[in-house]
Amino acid sequence: MKRLTQEFFDKNAVELAPLLLGQYLCRKTPEGILRLSITETEAYYTEADTACHAHKGRTPRTELLYHRGGCAYVYLCYGIHNLMNVISGAEGVPQGVLIRGVAGYDGPGKLTRALQIDRSLNGVDLVSSQELWLEEGVQPEYITTPRIGIDYATEEYRNICWRFVAKTSSQNAL
Repeated sequence: MKRLTQEFFDKNAVELAPLLLGQYLCRKTPEGILRLSITETEAYYTEADTACHAHKGRTPRTELLYHRGGCAYVYLCYGIHNLMNVISGAEGVPQGVLIRGVAGYDGPGKLTRALQIDRSLNGVDLVSSQELWLEEGVQPEYITTPRIGIDYATEEYRNICWRFVAKTSSQNAL
């Protein structure tokens, strides 16, 4: 399999989110390498996006969102779930793509548990890491919907269709 390159991650989050569908999220574990096809993503784009963690500006927690695309942003949600975003785009423009689902695991907390992704991987370089990376797959047809679980965002950003879901979520792991 061919790893995704830096250039792939240099796209803005809204452009990158659907392109991540069908790509393989790969994790090296003591049991071996897990490769699961990405089936669902959500884009979070700039400080203007009231659902984006960076909407209130740069903080120690959101610093990674301002990095150049290609690193993992792993954070704790509700005090129990590790969630993973792929940072995208140009340095200084806060944005990322939440990985919401992979083949066999619907839900961002379920997939990180299955792939043993936790905050120790926060900031890992997805282009060069030997622990967590992405490989080329085949992009499926997809649908777009509003994002999930962002009731705190303004109506404009609650209703924007930046959630991308593969039409066939039965893609198999390698």
